[in-house]
Amino acid sequence: MDDDLFFSGVTGQAAAVRDGSVTSRDLVAATIERIHRYDGALNAFTVVLGERALDEASARDETPAGERGPLHGVPVAIKEEVDVAGCVTTFGGRANRTPAAQDAEVVRRLRAAGAVVVGKTNMPEFGQVPYTDSGAHGITRNPWDTVRSPGGSSGGSAAAVAAGLVPVAIGGDGGGSIRVPSAACGLFGLKPARGRVTDAPFQHPWWALGTTGPLARSVADSALVYDVIRGALPTDRWHAAEPHTTFAEAAATDPGRLRIGWATRSPAPGVRPHPEHVRAVAATAELLAGLGHDVAEVDPHYPDATAPFLVQYFGAIRRECDMVERRDLLERRTRETARLGAWVRPGAVEWAIRQGEAVARKVNQVFDDVDVLLTPTIAHRPPVAGSVQGLGTVRSLLKSLPASAYAALWNVTGNPAANVPVGFGTDGLPLGVQLVGRRDDETTLLSLAAQVEKAQPWADRRPVL
Repeated sequence: MDDDLFFSGVTGQAAAVRDGSVTSRDLVAATIERIHRYDGALNAFTVVLGERALDEASARDETPAGERGPLHGVPVAIKEEVDVAGCVTTFGGRANRTPAAQDAEVVRRLRAAGAVVVGKTNMPEFGQVPYTDSGAHGITRNPWDTVRSPGGSSGGSAAAVAAGLVPVAIGGDGGGSIRVPSAACGLFGLKPARGRVTDAPFQHPWWALGTTGPLARSVADSALVYDVIRGALPTDRWHAAEPHTTFAEAAATDPGRLRIGWATRSPAPGVRPHPEHVRAVAATAELLAGLGHDVAEVDPHYPDATAPFLVQYFGAIRRECDMVERRDLLERRTRETARLGAWVRPGAVEWAIRQGEAVARKVNQVFDDVDVLLTPTIAHRPPVAGSVQGLGTVRSLLKSLPASAYAALWNVTGNPAANVPVGFGTDGLPLGVQLVGRRDDETTLLSLAAQVEKAQPWADRRPVL
């Protein structure tokens, strides 16, 4: 099967199945073969479903044309923290042993739209760090340079999509875990607004911090998948306001003339952005001005979000540790994190959520003067893979700060934020910038990101596997 199909994304593969160029079974079979051929060097997958996925694809081929969904026949991968029926939800570790009885609601919606789940992807245990170093499943590597990390915690999902093993993979973002690996691997990754995507069967993943979404090769691919999975349930604690249009329509619509503010100063004190990231922001600002937008440097007056983030972070890890079957099989760092978070009781978490809302009110004042904020996505170039493996909690957090410095604030506030690829650095690895929107306003980000993508295409380059 031609390599072009593997790099054609969700829209390309869905079109190929729809017009009969390929059957779903043949596409899934070729996908599984490709995973077996190339994933040994990447370690993106923890589980490949094989015959089960082929049987599901065969069933898709029997579906009448009038009953086929927008993702019909398309292979997808799911991060280890999301339930897939019949698979153990490991959260990147060894402490769970019993397979999930049913799909998470997001996975159910993907299947209802015609997608075929081909496997699960690697993550660090409980997503504690923005790199994908798992004691249970090993180190995941960046397809652009296997010495380097793909970021995390959705690094398995990012590596799988960047390498053309699957056209899209589901990840999660509690402090940058969709945007950070998207930046490292050259993908479009949107952290949706808080409450946009259901967390069922849970009320929330990481209290007010976490959300779920796709890592994709293009803005259009991401928008299409979001239209399938978005929408909260009554059991969800948070609910986002309904958009005025579909995400796919937004991605296909000119954004009009926007006020765009750019800033390169880090929200995290002491973190300085790499010069190539500063230049990427400046070049993107210049591109946007040339496209007719009103672009100016701004000072967002970032408030300190450390306390509300860390309280919810430690509370979430502690809570997840209490949910596993074999706590004695948790990694040393995870047990240490749980001990350090022993003081985080429900009252402290609720305080942190309220403090996060105070932070949101302050930082969202920047949107009185601009429609979109442009910043770096990460402060550093992707480090060597495995750089935090074996480190304790405090050293891991300190080493992780350059990855999460620009991202985690927007988890605290709940604003949508996206990594948009804008080229490559002198090290040959992708460069990305972050676009941040008003709360519940993913549609503006999608329209603007699609415009940047069209003006400066990036998806034509492929890693050499």
